[in-house]
Amino acid sequence: MMSGVSEQGRWRSFTGLFLGAAAAMFSVLFGFVVLLDPFGLRVGRGDAPRPLMDLNQRYMYPQLVRSGRFDAAILGTSTMRLIDPARLSSEAAGRFVNLAMNAATPWEQTQMAGLFARLTARPSAVIWGVDATWCEADATQDAKRLTPRPFPPWLYDAPRWTDWGNLLSLTTLEIGGRLLGYRLGLMRERIRGDGYEVFTPPEASYDLDRAREHLWGGVSAYPAASNEGPQPAAPVPGAAVRAAWRFPALAWLDGSLAALPATTVKLIVLPPVHISAQFRPGTLAGQRHAACIAALGEVAASRGAAIIDYGFASPLTSDDSNFWDRLHFRLPVARRVEADLGAVLAGRAPASADGAIRIAPSTR
Repeated sequence: MMSGVSEQGRWRSFTGLFLGAAAAMFSVLFGFVVLLDPFGLRVGRGDAPRPLMDLNQRYMYPQLVRSGRFDAAILGTSTMRLIDPARLSSEAAGRFVNLAMNAATPWEQTQMAGLFARLTARPSAVIWGVDATWCEADATQDAKRLTPRPFPPWLYDAPRWTDWGNLLSLTTLEIGGRLLGYRLGLMRERIRGDGYEVFTPPEASYDLDRAREHLWGGVSAYPAASNEGPQPAAPVPGAAVRAAWRFPALAWLDGSLAALPATTVKLIVLPPVHISAQFRPGTLAGQRHAACIAALGEVAASRGAAIIDYGFASPLTSDDSNFWDRLHFRLPVARRVEADLGAVLAGRAPASADGAIRIAPSTR
C-alpha cells in the first residue's frame, strides 16, 4: 500500500514538474514574440514599422499602413512589385509604399486597399495594378479568395488583445528569430522598409534563350507578328451570350475606389505582360476580355480614375528580351513604367512615343 502511494506521489510530482516546465517555456516563447513583435501589432501612427524579415507580404505589410508613414500606395500582384515607390515619391508629392503581393487574389487586394483607406488620414494617390484574375467569372467565390499562402485577417482589422494569441506559431518564432538576428547585426531585412523588393533574378544572369523557354514553352524563335497577324475567326457572340458575361470582382474594385476620398489620385494600371500571355483579339476569349476591360473603364470613369494600359500587343510586350516569363518584366521595363506613372501623377504626358501605352483619363 505504501509503495502504491509513493508511486502515485512520484507521478504527481512528475506531472507537476512537467506542467510547470511547459508553462515556463510557454511564457518564455510568448514573451519572446510579444517583445519582438515581428508583425508590428503594436505599430501605430507615428511608430516605426518593424524590419520586414519575411517574404509573405500578407503578414509584413499591414504594419507599414498602420505606421502612417505613407500617404500613397501601389496595390496589385507580383506584376507591380518591381515598381519602386521611392522613385515615384521623388516624382510626385506623395510618400509611396508598395503593397503589391505575390499572387494576391482580388479579395486579398481589397483587404489591403481597405486597410489603407481606413488608416491613412489623407491618401494622396493609389496606383492599382489590375491583372486578368479580376475578369474571372468565379473570382468572388470562396475558393478563389485565398491562395496556399496564409492570409491573416486579424492583421487587417482593428487591433484587439485577442490578436496576440495568433502569434503562437512556429512561423512567428522563426520570423522573431530573424528579427532578433537583425537587431544583433547578423541578418539583413528581407524586404525594404517601403515594401519594395527586387524579387527577380539579377539582371546580369539574364538569359534570353531561357526566357524564351518560359515565354513560348520551349520554342526558341517565334514569328514576331504572332499576336498581330490573322487570328482564328470566332463568331461574334449573340446579345444573350454577351449579357451573361459577368465580372463580379469589379464590384469589389468599385467599392474599394469609392472608399477613397475624392481628392485621392487614382490610377488603374494594366501591367505589361508578354504577348504570349494576352488574350488574342478576335477569339472568343479575347472578346470576353475586351468586354471586361470596357466594364473596368466604366468603373474607372465613375470613380475618377485614369487607366494606364500596357496590356496589349506593342513593341514593348512583343519584345521577348523585356521579360523573364509571361507575366514578369525586367528592371529596365520597371524603370520605364515608373517614369510613365510619375509623369501622369505630375500631370505630364509620358515621354515614350512608341505606342506601348494607352491612357484613358479620368472624368474628374
